[in-house]
Amino acid sequence: MTIKKEKLIIILTVFVDVLGIGIVIPILPFYVESFGVTPFFVTLLFAVFSFFAFLSAPFLGALSDKIGRRPVLLVSIFSTAVGWFVFAGAGNIFFLFVGRIIDGLAAGNFSTAQSYLVDISKDKKERTSNLGLVGAIFGIGLIIGPMFGGLLSTISPAFPFWFVGFLAILNFIGALFFLPETHHERDKNKKIQINPLSPIIRSIKDINLRSRYLAWFLFSIAIAIEQSVFALYLDYKFGFTAAMVGYLFSGMGIIMVINQGILLKRFWLKYFKESFLEVWPFLFFAVGFILVGVGNIYILIFGLLFLIFSQSVLRVVVSSSVAGIAGKEKSGESLGIMASVMSLGMVIAPPLAGLLFEKHQAMPFFVSAFFVFLSFLVMKFYSPRVEKFVEENPPVAF
Repeated sequence: MTIKKEKLIIILTVFVDVLGIGIVIPILPFYVESFGVTPFFVTLLFAVFSFFAFLSAPFLGALSDKIGRRPVLLVSIFSTAVGWFVFAGAGNIFFLFVGRIIDGLAAGNFSTAQSYLVDISKDKKERTSNLGLVGAIFGIGLIIGPMFGGLLSTISPAFPFWFVGFLAILNFIGALFFLPETHHERDKNKKIQINPLSPIIRSIKDINLRSRYLAWFLFSIAIAIEQSVFALYLDYKFGFTAAMVGYLFSGMGIIMVINQGILLKRFWLKYFKESFLEVWPFLFFAVGFILVGVGNIYILIFGLLFLIFSQSVLRVVVSSSVAGIAGKEKSGESLGIMASVMSLGMVIAPPLAGLLFEKHQAMPFFVSAFFVFLSFLVMKFYSPRVEKFVEENPPVAF
């Protein structure tokens, strides 16, 4: 078994997750509305998924630290397939919610996949590069997902979701036969709290990581606010059609892939220290939100470039530094907490975004800029630097 084959399975795991997200964004509202429900129920389905992802991600991350990455990945991949099958075959709104709940409970496979890549990394740069590869796959999924969703929906509104479910089954079979365990330094006596809030409470007590968790929470609120109303903003302000929004998302995905898959290793990590890259892009991210909210189409495009480049770098570098500071034994739990924090932001932000959008179409973006600026202040003045921490607490070599 070579590392390349291991990476291939993990990449496929992440790809299936993101492909589902990419398909959901443009197709789910049309599919759900065919059940005769109001738009409120459409947004509620997004919130329900995020809520259960918030509950499950830290638990599955900590569980992978205790029993290994492989069993957690296998169960979560299979559960993802079941969730999509229930959703696609739903005969009423109740089973739509059941399908999204099952998929949300399996959402920890993303952070566990990240932990797997951390396990097989030989050093700090390879760890960051591997996590950058996950980011690139994320971008690819967001490019292909909307295209697949539109194409497959011409067969039937539910067919895209059946397709993702069968893809997850193939992924499960591949992982079952070809994915070895990588986390061998496990604490089998470690107790895992059933209370889903216990990892969050521990994160608050974690002097070395709590500032990064706080910055990530503020960051996630900003992203969730923007994502909730971005299509509406493009429609109301510039007259974009659904197809035009899809093309724009695809273009943004392409840039994200290039930035995380190529430029991260060959430019950002080559010419900048990670301590710089996990702080200053927050400021550029805030500027991007302000430019998007100005209301001019050319300034909008310029602002989106700020958002894409800064966000894609931050997702990788902050995740890498958190995993490095936590150490190999707790990297799964720490990445799970990050996923949980982001899910929490995606639960509470959409209602806020709707209220802000009704007051003024640009207000959500200015509020997002404010939250990101707070993240910058936290990382700049409150977070302990990676270099200082490593000097005082040498981590286990990756």
